[in-house]
Amino acid sequence: MPLDLADLAPGLECRTDGIWFAPQLAPVSYPAHGNAACLQIEDRSFWFRHRNRCITSLVRRFAPGAIFLDIGGGNGYVAHGLIRAGVACALAEPSIEGALAARARGIDPVICARLEDIGMVPGSIEAAGMFDVLEHIEDEAGALRRVHALLGPGGLLFLTVPAYAFLHSADDIEAGHFRRYTLATLTEALRQARFTLAYATYMFAPLLPLVFLLRTVPSKLGLRHGSDGQRLAAEHAPEGPAARLLERLLELEAQRVEAGRSMSFGSSCLAVAVKD
Repeated sequence: MPLDLADLAPGLECRTDGIWFAPQLAPVSYPAHGNAACLQIEDRSFWFRHRNRCITSLVRRFAPGAIFLDIGGGNGYVAHGLIRAGVACALAEPSIEGALAARARGIDPVICARLEDIGMVPGSIEAAGMFDVLEHIEDEAGALRRVHALLGPGGLLFLTVPAYAFLHSADDIEAGHFRRYTLATLTEALRQARFTLAYATYMFAPLLPLVFLLRTVPSKLGLRHGSDGQRLAAEHAPEGPAARLLERLLELEAQRVEAGRSMSFGSSCLAVAVKD
């Protein structure tokens, strides 16, 4: 086990299927069945696949050999990818459904709790990730301060967040998003929490016009009221010539990230920050 939770988080208790629990489970701003919906599409989704490739390349470049904590890690899709890439990875997820799915994927340890309820010893983590998590937390500054305290000297925080307030739609409301970001607003939030930016880029550049036309505009016209399972599956696993073109464009984007280069626009932001 990469983390000795009995020493690092003495308030946790190991219970169901080897999952560690905090004394209490508190609600979060995330749909009740959000993890179940994601679990149905993750393994065949171009979106999850591309995000994982970019995240993994950055973790291997900036934090080789580090023990990694995936905060709000959902069903363990990112953590599983990191482990397959040779990264020792633990996962913290407040939903029992997500924690069980992550454990079934072989993640160990899995902690079922919000970060603020884990009670982990300050300075005990070398690297952490928040992948499409920060936008779900109303107290953004408090969340980043807690991660800052958890990281040791020179510790690294990896993040992805949705981009651009003008893309806000009914899907954001349904997902429990409090905000969308630009690289500038994300950098400022990190700076105020005493992090220094090491790398940042937009990602999913080909999706920006698609998100605007297929989600934002219909939402503002009252023609779209969030996502449903069938539509979500179609969006994440498209077929035909357009899907092949999208894959080629995302391949070029992944190569830029792997080379340490950045994109100037996209529907998400990706960043690496160092604890001051």
